[in-house]
Amino acid sequence: MNLGIRLVTMSERWKSSFVAMTAALLFGSGAPAPEAGSPFVVVLGIAQDAGYPHAGCQRACCLRVWRDPSLRRHVSSLAIVDPLSRQRWIIDATPDITAQIEMLNQLFPLVRRPVAAVSPIAEHLGISGILLTHAHVGHYTGLMYFGREGIATHDLPVFAMPRMTKFLTDNGPWSQLVAQHNIELRGLQEDEEVRLNERLSVTPFRVPHRDELSETVGFLIRGPRRTVVFIPDIDKWERWDRRVEDYVAKSDRLYIDGTFFADGEVPGRSIKEIPHPFISETMARLSPLKPVERSRVHFIHLNHTNPALDPKSAAARQIQREGFHVAREGERFGL
Repeated sequence: MNLGIRLVTMSERWKSSFVAMTAALLFGSGAPAPEAGSPFVVVLGIAQDAGYPHAGCQRACCLRVWRDPSLRRHVSSLAIVDPLSRQRWIIDATPDITAQIEMLNQLFPLVRRPVAAVSPIAEHLGISGILLTHAHVGHYTGLMYFGREGIATHDLPVFAMPRMTKFLTDNGPWSQLVAQHNIELRGLQEDEEVRLNERLSVTPFRVPHRDELSETVGFLIRGPRRTVVFIPDIDKWERWDRRVEDYVAKSDRLYIDGTFFADGEVPGRSIKEIPHPFISETMARLSPLKPVERSRVHFIHLNHTNPALDPKSAAARQIQREGFHVAREGERFGL
């Protein structure tokens, strides 16, 4: 999972994403359509931190995407939308957040009330806050676009756990966003519910991961009628002091770590350095569940090597055959 600069223009990224997004909306995975005016979540990206295609990758998994931009996928992220209050929140500020905000604007345009802002762009941004899971590059570095060189927001709420808050406060260039009031850090605490408005809440919960710079959390998103769980990154399920089965039982939709389909996808790298649960392991673990419970599970955060990124692959067919799903950009789920 080497890092680098992606050699595509934003317009190319948006055009290709819009094609994929439209297809996802037309051919979704059977989710109940949000009722008029009801809040919902929408998938803004499904790829691992460095996106798809991956910087510098010339293997078959990415060559086909370099040649066909419609196959590109954004870094994993969800948005929470409340049409009645005209509020929108984004979980994780990815390197693709510029295109993801435009995706959200095209799909669900919201008329904004006038607000005090540094720039006209910020005034009409229509984002009520950013919720961060952890300090790995695919999950927070998009904050850079809210600075004075970019959107120049004014006190945009950014919700973060204690170590994540300290990291952003103490380290540049993120500390500049805080000092210049582009973002306003709002603290999260483990297992403490945060009310976004009268109809929506989020509860962060700790998960084991490589916590070099911050703790790592998933989110339980609660609406008037349904709940969604978002766990884009976690180490092996056995390292967690909770049971993923319990979250499947009490939730209506789960977007969970599907970084790798099986062992051996990253030649020359020890999987101990990147100990995500394989999709094959997760499906085996959850196989005793009822079909209706397995259907709630949607894999997200797929590495560029993951064959399930190709819906025609044997891996994708196996996931579908066993009653699970791969998340699709643009799909939404009513809360």
